[in-house]
Amino acid sequence: MNVDFTKNTDGLIPAIIQDSETKNVLMLGYMNEESLQKTIETQKVTFFSRSKQRLWTKGEESGNFLNLVDIKNDCDGDTLLIQAKPIGPTCHTGADTCWQEENKENYGFLSNLENTIKVRRENADSEKSYVASLFEKGINKIAQKVGEEAVEVVIEAKDDNDDLFLSESADLLFHYLILLQAKGFQLNDVVDVLKKRQK
Repeated sequence: MNVDFTKNTDGLIPAIIQDSETKNVLMLGYMNEESLQKTIETQKVTFFSRSKQRLWTKGEESGNFLNLVDIKNDCDGDTLLIQAKPIGPTCHTGADTCWQEENKENYGFLSNLENTIKVRRENADSEKSYVASLFEKGINKIAQKVGEEAVEVVIEAKDDNDDLFLSESADLLFHYLILLQAKGFQLNDVVDVLKKRQK
């Protein structure tokens, strides 16, 4: 890895810290050649602290270390992307990230859809909201809808109409997300089970 520490007069380059699992950005620090070497040797992310004017291993006082997973250099050789496994919160305020965000896995649109389902369940009028009406009818009705949609997916899988297959697949996934919430779970819980099965 060819890192250019000479681009800045202080010999420091930015190091972006990313959770290796959730892919969330946890913090930004600065490294010099010595702190990068110490990070590699100890497998604990170590910075050069501009305020303390010394090497500083994240977690040396709090115990909230960043265990090194991978280091990548950018195209100009003057910025590092460091993937790490955080032990505890990363920010000195006690937050998961220095942007005061929760460090949990996010599935983009699917996570937004889960949140929409949650909001409709809690606040929507069951006469105006399909989601709210399903929750009002109870777990048996929700489970029945998942079963019906699963059968539709199987039927469409045997035909050659890709549009219908994808449409029924979307219906199945949507109703499955509703069922998960009806049972008190989220997509993260299912992903955790799959991760444990991974060999």
